[in-house]
Amino acid sequence: MNKNIQRGLALVGAIVVSGSSFAAGAGPDLTSLTSSVDFTTVITAVLAISATLMGVYVAIKGAKTVISMVKGK
Repeated sequence: MNKNIQRGLALVGAIVVSGSSFAAGAGPDLTSLTSSVDFTTVITAVLAISATLMGVYVAIKGAKTVISMVKGK
C-alpha cells in the first residue's frame, strides 16, 4: 500500500477516535471562567474603531470617484 494512503487512513482513524471520545465525555467545564468575563466595553471599542475606519474608507472612495469623474476616465 502507498505510504501516503497509509498516512491518510491513520489520520482519518485518529480523527474518528478523537471525535468519539469528545462525544462520550463532556469535556472541561469552563463556565466559571467565561461567566466572569465581560466583553461589552471591548466590543463597543472595536465597533467604534470599525465605524471610524469605515467612514474614512467611504470618504476616500468618494474622493476617488469624484476625481475620476473630473478626469473623464
